[in-house]
Amino acid sequence: MRAATVERKTRETEIFVALELDGSGDYDIETGIGFFDHMLEGFAKHSMIDLKIRAEGDLHIDMHHTVEDVGIVMGQAAAKALGDCAGIRRFGAAYIPMDETLSRAAMDISKRPYLVWRVNFARPKVGDMDTELFKEWFHAFAMNAGLCLHVENVYGENTHHIIESCFKATARAFRDALELDPRSDGDTPSTKGVLGG
Repeated sequence: MRAATVERKTRETEIFVALELDGSGDYDIETGIGFFDHMLEGFAKHSMIDLKIRAEGDLHIDMHHTVEDVGIVMGQAAAKALGDCAGIRRFGAAYIPMDETLSRAAMDISKRPYLVWRVNFARPKVGDMDTELFKEWFHAFAMNAGLCLHVENVYGENTHHIIESCFKATARAFRDALELDPRSDGDTPSTKGVLGG
């Protein structure tokens, strides 16, 4: 079973993440940030991973530490569950429309993390959440999960739709990339014989 649990406690946040890669999209998420919970629930549902998150952070200051640290711990849990990545498809990509918006994500589970973020927002906030924090989550998740991740909003106007389509596109790309390839002999999917480095 490809599953992992990771906990992280600092003076700013206390985060618990449990995930199962070969799940059914079940989720149980409480970060104290309603819109963020909604995005993570969609990520679990569309990546088909089972995901439990408990986060307590210094929200009396702002949401930055909580959002970034959830990305860090979720990425660490994903990397732990993926292990040596033997037999996975490795690559995934998806275009996701949402009303007037279209976003795309492309991913390589390479253990050479990188983020390309081509997403702009017309509004500085969605509800109480600063839109600049979404790049922080994607960066933290990609860096700690070992993903080369490219996310781009192709077009769109509604900030809520843009953010949600980016999460869903990344989730679908992740779902494809982490799947075990039935044509694989179980080797690491690299001509080098190892990922990373």
